[in-house]
Amino acid sequence: MFLYVCRLRDLKQLGLTYMVYPGAVHSRFEHSVGVYWLASEAIHRLKTYQGLELGIERCDIQTVKLAGLLHDVGHGPFSHMFEREFLPRVLNGLKWSHEEMSLKMIDYIIDEHNIEIDSESLKKVKEMIIASENSTSKSSNEKHFLYDIVANGRNGIDVDKFDYIVRDSRACGLGCNFQFQRVLETMRVIDDEICYRAKEYLTIHKLFAARADLHRTVYTHAKVKAIELMFVDAMTKANDYLQIASYIDDPAQYWKLDDTIMKTIETSSHQELKESRDLILRIRRRDLYQFCNEFAVPKDKLEHFKNVTPQDIICSQNSSRPALREDDIAVSNVKIDLTRGRKNPLESINFFQDYESTEKFSITEDQISHLLPACCQDMIVRVYSKKPDLVEAISEAFENFQMKTYGMKTQVHSTPEKKKRPRYNKPAVF
Repeated sequence: MFLYVCRLRDLKQLGLTYMVYPGAVHSRFEHSVGVYWLASEAIHRLKTYQGLELGIERCDIQTVKLAGLLHDVGHGPFSHMFEREFLPRVLNGLKWSHEEMSLKMIDYIIDEHNIEIDSESLKKVKEMIIASENSTSKSSNEKHFLYDIVANGRNGIDVDKFDYIVRDSRACGLGCNFQFQRVLETMRVIDDEICYRAKEYLTIHKLFAARADLHRTVYTHAKVKAIELMFVDAMTKANDYLQIASYIDDPAQYWKLDDTIMKTIETSSHQELKESRDLILRIRRRDLYQFCNEFAVPKDKLEHFKNVTPQDIICSQNSSRPALREDDIAVSNVKIDLTRGRKNPLESINFFQDYESTEKFSITEDQISHLLPACCQDMIVRVYSKKPDLVEAISEAFENFQMKTYGMKTQVHSTPEKKKRPRYNKPAVF
């Protein structure tokens, strides 16, 4: 099993983000070990203070720790980019998740190495891993609180987030005012659900706010997305020759697929990979797709928003400009929320008054503060030019699209004039 967990050393936690934030070179392996440790801390704390009441047994501790260690074993190259950008494009919108792949990998590891594990325990480990995706998938009618620890589908508070929020913030040189220790220390189980002390409401809000801030400033940074868009194009062009997408059908092959796919393409001499190599070379030289502009979707339009496509931009172009093609434009539709879409995740959380309490209750945000955000979701649309000389034409078409769709320009400012003038062999900008 250790061999396959070690594969995660070759999967960067934040994918291509390290090309913008040089410190973000930590791996899925480090994160998985961190989640394993935090899951152990959480279950042991519950056992210490409520063990007899909850009937926590040794097998419960083992399953929770295993779920923490193995929850990300199904991730592909460059993490979420592979799952959310590459596969849907080459497999016609296929819905595939690394969580489901983790389950297949676990089955493969057990079968390949004849690992003895109780079938009921294995089933619970797998259910805990996909609990955030399928909160109703629990074979047991008791101890549902165990499923709240690693991947909490009930309200989103879990040790997976505790680890990556702190780890990613530190790696990128950002401050983090969320203290997961306070949440771990004050949690307790009431009515088979992990609840939290009422005085920690704002601490828990910081968990979701810190996560949203990382999405805005790191994970979806404009240049990070430009690099991702370019590498997705490179992988897409390489897919017919390397059959990258086919690896997801066979765990025996999938475990061999990791971030080294970039070096495989880059060092190949095969003519079939020339276009992909050229794109990677552009990334190395910092000749990136040019960010033209962005806008935030108006709050009253969020409910019925549909992803903007290159074709939408083309249809908004003035006829006086050179005709744009879909291959000239890249669009990134970025959704940032607090884990529950437009809903406030704290509405799904139950609290208790003090450690002698036996009753749980919910708290509305206006009972705590009137300074908390009234809206819990942002949708940002960004447009990029794949060619430097088309920035002006694409920026203008993007503005026309906003006028046509919303009756006004929703972008904060116009595209700078210097950006509209092509600049070749410019120095790298990190």
